[in-house]
Amino acid sequence: MVKIHELGRNKDELMQFINFAWEIYQDDANWVAPLKSDLLKIFLGADISKKLDYGPHTFFMVFENGEPLARVLVGINEKMNLKKNIKAGYFSYFETINSTKVVKCLMGYAINWLKKQGINRLIGPLYPNDDVDNRGLLIEGFDSPPVLMTSYNPTYYQKLLEEYGFKKDADFFAYYCDDFDMARARVDKVVSFAMKKYHFRIDRVDLKQVDREIKDIAKVIELIVANSQEEENGFEYSSPPSYEELSLEAKKLLPFMDRDLIYIARSGDDPIGFVLALPDYNQVLKKVKGKLLPFGFIKYLWYRNKIDGIRGFAQYVIPSFRNKAVNAAIFQKILLAAEKKKYRYVEGSSINENNIKSRRIFENAGIKPYRTYRVYQKVF
Repeated sequence: MVKIHELGRNKDELMQFINFAWEIYQDDANWVAPLKSDLLKIFLGADISKKLDYGPHTFFMVFENGEPLARVLVGINEKMNLKKNIKAGYFSYFETINSTKVVKCLMGYAINWLKKQGINRLIGPLYPNDDVDNRGLLIEGFDSPPVLMTSYNPTYYQKLLEEYGFKKDADFFAYYCDDFDMARARVDKVVSFAMKKYHFRIDRVDLKQVDREIKDIAKVIELIVANSQEEENGFEYSSPPSYEELSLEAKKLLPFMDRDLIYIARSGDDPIGFVLALPDYNQVLKKVKGKLLPFGFIKYLWYRNKIDGIRGFAQYVIPSFRNKAVNAAIFQKILLAAEKKKYRYVEGSSINENNIKSRRIFENAGIKPYRTYRVYQKVF
């Protein structure tokens, strides 16, 4: 008999929630196992960035004869709801066997929980208050392992969610480039002319001046959010981060940063844009298989110097400098760094299908989307 269980906030039950993913993906060669210790910190509220502190949330699992069949985290981002004047809940960490009955049970309980909180729609899958980390359900592009902080799931998830009544809210694209010469040939033609005409430059981030750099990034985000549509500013499902939140995130990512992959565009002393890219640490995570101890840390130290890919996940230019090749100039810097450091590929993701300006950065350089992620919504 199928039963639903709302988990307690204790290590044993949360580890059962975490470990269930290994049952779903045990025969999937492309899956990249997350670090169990990191997930447990997030679920216990002990992570640096406090991802689950934006509102109430809970964990559900479905069992049959004591065996786990499905799981989901469901919650409410109160900060986002207040900002956007909506009553939305989100779901995350969704995993299930291929069963319509099980999904109906799981999502039914999740929706009932949300209704009791005054919520009238469910959106996901989404990472809590984060629009660059594991956003959406992968629906196209299953032929290779996922890149750092991007979604991966079995192909049957799309059918199960749609059968339950979830509708497409938005699609997001990932762009893949491994022909740097082709991309540079198209980008280089416009960049030098534009930089002289519009008087801007591209500065590599100074990690010795982190506070100053974060303030400039925060200023760019503030100007973008105030003067652009959601599909252009990248905060469709979250609230824009404050300076304090950016500082916390920077501290978390600092050990993984390569300063040659982070740039701020400036006109005089004024920041006008930035790009943040990271080495594809999924290549390392795939080797450690979810555990750093006892031997995973040795593998981590060995394989981190062998990473040959990059994920660019944040690139912004303020409205007054759009259509002036600032994005192209920033992208040029990433391509130059990739060539210099012998990276094999660059992925840019994930970009809203309606964000035509950002899509043109890649498509004008001859780069096509190779993966599609879908965020669903169910109104009730």
